[in-house]
Amino acid sequence: MKKILVTGGAGFIGSHLCEKLLDKGYEVICVDNLSTGSKSNIKHLLANPRFKFIEHDICLLMHIEEVNEIYNLACPASPVHYQNDPIYTLQTSVIGSINMLEVARKLNAKILQASTSEVYGDPEVHPQREDY
Repeated sequence: MKKILVTGGAGFIGSHLCEKLLDKGYEVICVDNLSTGSKSNIKHLLANPRFKFIEHDICLLMHIEEVNEIYNLACPASPVHYQNDPIYTLQTSVIGSINMLEVARKLNAKILQASTSEVYGDPEVHPQREDY
């Protein structure tokens, strides 16, 4: 059975991703430091035997025994959160990503690095279409 690590898994998108992966029959390890995510987003998943929650900041090294895939969604994505502590946002984006890449390298796991539309700057169109 495929085992998948989702960082930022207690956030809005991360919690929905965890739920979808469980629906597909995978084992899911959700990692979140709960700085912007909420345990209430995943409380309905906690009883699932294929779901494991680890409260952890990916800026700190972590030891994972086995995963096949990593979805790195961990980072304050809302302007309210990332403007409040821009240094922490950078640390999560850089140090946290490096740490997750190292886990992927050690375990020979695939990794998906998520981002936000903020990387494109101030848009001229609201909301942005997929082809914008």
